[in-house]
Amino acid sequence: MSAQLSQSLLAVFLIFCRIGGCLMVAPGFSSARVPTRVRLFIALTVSLALTPLLLGPVGARVGDAAPADMLRLIAFETFTGFVIGFMARLFFMALETLAVAIAMAIGIGGMLGTPVDDGESLPSLATLITLTAVALVFFADLHWELLRGLVASYQRLPPGETFGTRLALTEVVDKLTDAFLIALRISSPFIIYSLVINFAIGVANKLTPQLPIYFIMMPLVIGLGLLIFYLLFREYMTLFMLGFAEWLRNG
Repeated sequence: MSAQLSQSLLAVFLIFCRIGGCLMVAPGFSSARVPTRVRLFIALTVSLALTPLLLGPVGARVGDAAPADMLRLIAFETFTGFVIGFMARLFFMALETLAVAIAMAIGIGGMLGTPVDDGESLPSLATLITLTAVALVFFADLHWELLRGLVASYQRLPPGETFGTRLALTEVVDKLTDAFLIALRISSPFIIYSLVINFAIGVANKLTPQLPIYFIMMPLVIGLGLLIFYLLFREYMTLFMLGFAEWLRNG
């Protein structure tokens, strides 16, 4: 009885290693604004909730494992969860990078807002975009898709098996490419707008060097940029969430 209880506890801990490794870097859960204890309790609660689904395959792997094998299993499970969570976070890292580019293209890149997801301050517009994206993950129940993907990962990567170094790097590069393509599609109108409006201002400044054209036109640049942002914000966030949801469902 004691041996069976010990085996079950080790299996639960292995489940916690993969789920905790994922939630440690997953968007929304890994925010610095979420206290460490809360993140720990969330990971522990999710692990206990998923234990009935995963105890069979994980418990069979724990069975006769030696202490050295258990340490290897713990490291592999934590690394597997970390890679899954990191690939999800790549989408938000790409969105954050291009959101800063959008703020700079509009002309409000110097207006820093309150840091929300990370400790580093971002332009207020970039903070709004990333905060909206994180909120939509929970409003659209995509965090459940992340948990479903974690459960499905035990079929593709049973306990004791993990991403090879080459496979992990390939997966990360592929997901980073997809994430930046989606973010670039979102930010491309603002980049084009910035090029066109700054080219027009440069030409006007050459034609009338006596006037400070740049400072005169700056309110117009910001106003038009914010108008474009207002008109297309819903479509941009929908495009991003569809791309993120597709990755969560298809992996």
